[in-house]
Amino acid sequence: MIPFSILDLSPIPQGATAADALRNSLDLARHAEAWGYNRFWLAEHHNMPGIASAATSVVIGHVAGGTKTIRVGSGGIMLPNHSPLVIAEQFGTLASLFPGRIDLGLGRAPGTDQPTMRALRRNTASASDNFPQDVEELQSYFEPAASDQRIRAYPGIGLRVPIWLLGSSLFGAELAADLGLPFAFASHFAPADMMQAVQLYRRHFKPSRQLARPYVMLGLNVIAAETDAQARYLFTSVQQSFTNLRRGTPGQIPPPIDDIDSYWSPQEKASASMTLLCSVVGSPETVERGLLKFIEVTQPDELITTAHIYDHSARLRSFELLSQFSGLANQLNARTIHATATAD
Repeated sequence: MIPFSILDLSPIPQGATAADALRNSLDLARHAEAWGYNRFWLAEHHNMPGIASAATSVVIGHVAGGTKTIRVGSGGIMLPNHSPLVIAEQFGTLASLFPGRIDLGLGRAPGTDQPTMRALRRNTASASDNFPQDVEELQSYFEPAASDQRIRAYPGIGLRVPIWLLGSSLFGAELAADLGLPFAFASHFAPADMMQAVQLYRRHFKPSRQLARPYVMLGLNVIAAETDAQARYLFTSVQQSFTNLRRGTPGQIPPPIDDIDSYWSPQEKASASMTLLCSVVGSPETVERGLLKFIEVTQPDELITTAHIYDHSARLRSFELLSQFSGLANQLNARTIHATATAD
């Protein structure tokens, strides 16, 4: 059975507040736990009026404290914005509070624009260039301390918090393979290099203390509703949000609209369609077909799904419907076995 997980950015709908969004995230996580989702990840973005998860480690603590069994983590922490020691201390604290439930996903992108990067008070050029060294430094803080080690993470030492590398290009795939770490690819907004990155990662993977064999998790936009028309209507909030981002006018999550083609130009439609290529939108039957096709083509070890839906109740319903398909890998395997037996 292929695990299904959730990536949540604590989206802030138009007319709502960050407090509303954070309450909604916890509510979704509690439902996700009951529905059998594997992980609930939150992502670091800055200067984004529609995202409430900027202080990602704080929100992870909020969600983990309000749930009992589901894994909670970062998808991801943008390491160039931080010192490795600070992140080790934060996630060492989280792992001490919630043993066996915390994941640390790391990204190389800043998660924001150039002026905000400067406001974060980091030398962004050197921080990005030093990403591989920073990852290894961060790993070292979670190992048992050496006798001559002067700088230690308290808490953090010896906890071996599971580290993931995130990527939207080949760089992350290469580094994850070299370090023997699990790899999550952001195909939900950067599908172009997905297949090449997965192949590269699996081909060059080196076993490590954390991981014996390659493990790939792929991002996918999934919006499910009772009918195809209803799901497409809900999806217009995502389409508007990406269009606004490209226009340089990011905002809160807009309500869905009846005619998305009246909102964007043909060029904007083409750009958004390419960005959101890895999306499954529709009724339960349509979603099942889309998921089976995606899994058959990509062969992921896990799926992490996201849904920027304006109405919280509709978002809950979408993830509830999706949870019913977590056995799709078994269906796919059974279908393949049947086809092989028939051919024989």
